[in-house]
Amino acid sequence: MRVIVVGAGVLGTMHAWQAVQRGHEVVHIEREAEARGASVRNFGLVWVGGRAAGEELATALRARELWEEIGAAVPGLGFRANGSLTAVTTEAELAVARATLARPDAAARGLRLLAPDEVRAANPALRGTLLGALACDRDAVVEPRTAQRALKEALLRSGRYTFLGGREVRDLVDTAGGSAVRDDRGTVHGGDTIVLCTGAWLGGLVRGLAPELPVRRVRLQMMQTAPLGEPLTTSVADADSFRYYPAYAGPALDALAAAQPQPPTAAEHRMQLLMVQRADGGLTIGDTHEYTEPFGFDVDEAPYEHLASVAEALLGRPLPPVRRRWAGVYAQCADTARVVHRERLRADAWLVTGPGGRGMTCSPAIAESTANELGW
Repeated sequence: MRVIVVGAGVLGTMHAWQAVQRGHEVVHIEREAEARGASVRNFGLVWVGGRAAGEELATALRARELWEEIGAAVPGLGFRANGSLTAVTTEAELAVARATLARPDAAARGLRLLAPDEVRAANPALRGTLLGALACDRDAVVEPRTAQRALKEALLRSGRYTFLGGREVRDLVDTAGGSAVRDDRGTVHGGDTIVLCTGAWLGGLVRGLAPELPVRRVRLQMMQTAPLGEPLTTSVADADSFRYYPAYAGPALDALAAAQPQPPTAAEHRMQLLMVQRADGGLTIGDTHEYTEPFGFDVDEAPYEHLASVAEALLGRPLPPVRRRWAGVYAQCADTARVVHRERLRADAWLVTGPGGRGMTCSPAIAESTANELGW
């Protein structure tokens, strides 16, 4: 079988990976020279703890298994089973952590509640004043700026994979041998199956094929520092992540929202703190969420100031200098309870999009489900 995959972000690359692993030939087409969108502008988190019970959690847990398997085969991914700590600093936040730990799926998520001395034993870099932390042993991380490149290099070694960068697909066309895509150079690429994983690119070809797409775009801001100078042994979140991730919903979270409103900047930009140490020792820190288009073309400084103050409070020390700031845009299902939008455009062509902030976490399992559904 010959599979045409359009889009070289993490979702498209994982579809290519599934096809090659199952013995098929893949032609992978990307409009940029290499992935430039949300797949390289994120934390690289494989984030299990906060996922909604049901399909989302099952997908994240399966993806976590696949990430570890792929990471063993492709060391360049930088896969690390480092776990995470969601730090709590008030009694209301601690109550949410305790309520989460009491849920029947807490063990499946790998959740534990740590006392302050246990937090510092697990992650000595956290020297701020804490009441404890909700630990998730199932969380992990990869290096987002290099992961797609490492996967591409591994795929090329298979001998069944062709990567065509700098080509934008304009049409789906019929040929004597079946379906094909035509790129902006006029070249026709034929195959048995076509999978479009075009990320936040929802106009042009995608709009023409799926004009009523139930997907929206979300913009975020993030930053990266110089090396911290010491290990940050786990990924770190602040308790505002309780407000963002669906696993924490319930009476304790309602009480937290009533007793402890977010600071104005955090509320305005729908913020949480996530902090991950990169392979070079720097920290990736974010993020914000903007849902109303048109999005600004510049970045707002106030969220960065808020993130820096929260991170410094948890670390108990000043942050290293900020080296990079950026914005990114991802595609999210309008019904946020849906893990992904998978739409059959024609007999042999599919659109797979809209995983939202779950994309890096869930992409291996989403691709596996597509492969199973299509009978690869």
